[in-house]
Amino acid sequence: MITFLFRALMYVVSAGLGLIAADLLLDGFQIQWDRWWGFVVCILIFAVLQSVLAPWVGKIADRYAPVLMGGIGIVSTLIALVIVVLLPIGGLRIVDATGWLLGAVIVWLVTALGSVLLPLIFLKKRVEKSPRRR
Repeated sequence: MITFLFRALMYVVSAGLGLIAADLLLDGFQIQWDRWWGFVVCILIFAVLQSVLAPWVGKIADRYAPVLMGGIGIVSTLIALVIVVLLPIGGLRIVDATGWLLGAVIVWLVTALGSVLLPLIFLKKRVEKSPRRR
């Protein structure tokens, strides 16, 4: 259970980093910092949606379009972004095609890298702190 919670926390953090990176790199991808609570809710909803959508989109692509299997992460990221932006909670706006397309790629890339690298960073610190057994 602790491992599941740790992985979930790392995924939420990496999703937040991905959204922030897209905000910094693209003009059409805008985090509404005056509605910070909406952005926090967006991160949580995005992470849950991405976790649920990736396997579902993978099954659909495997059945109907196997050629698309490599782009499952980006497609599920784009779908999750569409849902989060359409929610009336505020916190995130995407206003142009570049924001939608490149934003999905940036968020997917940073989230994927963060999901791999963040646990390694935190686990390395924990291993260094633990007493050595002989």
